[in-house]
Amino acid sequence: MVAKTFGSAVFGVDARSITIEVDVGQGTNFFMVGLPDSAVKESAQRVESAIKYFGYNFPRIKVVVNLAPADIRKEGSAYDLPIALGILKASGQIVADSLDQYVIMGELSLDGQLRPIKGVLPIAIEARKNGFKGFVLPKENAPEASIVNNLDIIGVETIEEAVQFFEGVKKIEPLVTDTREIFFNTLNDYEADFSDVQGQENIKRALEIAAAGGHNVIMIGPPGAGKTMLAKRLPSILPPLSLHEALETTKIHSVAGKLGADAALVSRRPFRSPHHTISDVALVGGGGNPQPGEISLSHNGVLFLDELPEFKRTVLEVMRQPLEERKVTISRAKISVDYPANFMLMASMNPCPCGYYNHPEKECVCAPGVVQRYLNKISGPLLDRIDLHVEVTPVSFDEMTANRKAESSEEIRSRVIKAREIQNARFRDVDDVHCNAMMPSQMVKKVCQINEAGKTLLKTAMEKLGLSARAYDRILKVSRTIADLQGSENIMIEHLAEAIQYRSLDREGWAG
Repeated sequence: MVAKTFGSAVFGVDARSITIEVDVGQGTNFFMVGLPDSAVKESAQRVESAIKYFGYNFPRIKVVVNLAPADIRKEGSAYDLPIALGILKASGQIVADSLDQYVIMGELSLDGQLRPIKGVLPIAIEARKNGFKGFVLPKENAPEASIVNNLDIIGVETIEEAVQFFEGVKKIEPLVTDTREIFFNTLNDYEADFSDVQGQENIKRALEIAAAGGHNVIMIGPPGAGKTMLAKRLPSILPPLSLHEALETTKIHSVAGKLGADAALVSRRPFRSPHHTISDVALVGGGGNPQPGEISLSHNGVLFLDELPEFKRTVLEVMRQPLEERKVTISRAKISVDYPANFMLMASMNPCPCGYYNHPEKECVCAPGVVQRYLNKISGPLLDRIDLHVEVTPVSFDEMTANRKAESSEEIRSRVIKAREIQNARFRDVDDVHCNAMMPSQMVKKVCQINEAGKTLLKTAMEKLGLSARAYDRILKVSRTIADLQGSENIMIEHLAEAIQYRSLDREGWAG
């Protein structure tokens, strides 16, 4: 007798339906075909133990399990449950006529308990797209799947509970989640706030500009100046995620298995801060079984690279293309997957190995030329993709002990949102451009026009400060964002002047 159940395979951040066909007939041995990997093949032992634990019999005759389509590699342990239910139906031990109406996924333990799986959200989206009635899965994963509407989400804890549901012995109510309520209740729930920061007004201003235009930013300053503290607060002033962005971000975290227990939706902008010992693959994604890397987990949020020169040069160089294209393509011999990577890069670094070059009070002890060699660890092409270079100075004792009330993240974010609204209107007819930082060079000439006085100032700045040609477009983009923050239709000379000061590392002789 042949029985059919349905599962799903995840590729990139999307899923594809898989048909699990089970034939129990004359002969001996257990066969699994359809390009399964080792984890899928090992399901035979898990399934046998789980079935026996609840009093069912594992057939001692020929059992053939086919995972179709047979030319797609099946990976992971999530096929245990549909294989087990298929075997029970094909051997006549259960009567379950509704098996083909549900997508079924779950990893079995030896005592029949179900363990959580990865990639639940894209599987649920694909199940609804293909017209399935529901999705049967481990109970721990049910909240995540329930954000997909018009699909019955049936969370079960054991294989016996799944059997009872399909035989009609036990009624399990589908889990229903109000996605919009979860989304709006946790939208602005950030632990860190700019109201906690005393002083550093110039750095706050630079981060506000970065958030308003989606610009990448690097902070240069001595140890203890507050670079990491300020970086952690950047997501709190970014515009809130839209529901579409939240679903997109949740899919990536679901595929990577980074959603917490009972988590349903990523409603806050991600903030990822990998250690400088990270490998190329861990940063951009990949591996034998391709998984999203840190830059994809930062999608719609912030990637913070602390102590940038300490990262391996090869690791930093692989970021150059994703920074431009805002996606990562992982290619293998038989598969190619795309992961989105639209993130804001925020980096920090000491000005020199000892950390005190240009310090107002402490003296730098680095030998001549060491500062420049330290800075040269960051390649020009990567630095070219960072719009704002901000010098951070230590906060004085008077500023730390002052009782002045600092501006909150909410107040700053309100100005950022207004600036983004201006940009949304400006780029509403342009695909793949949503903020000033995304503008290609040809659009910069059209959008960032300056008057004669502005041209004179920019020319003087480039000559006197030794600014490179690559700084030209960056200055215009940043000045356009500053103008948007002030609600100005035109780029004024003061906007240009402020933008010019954010190109510290482009200046000739900055490092002595």
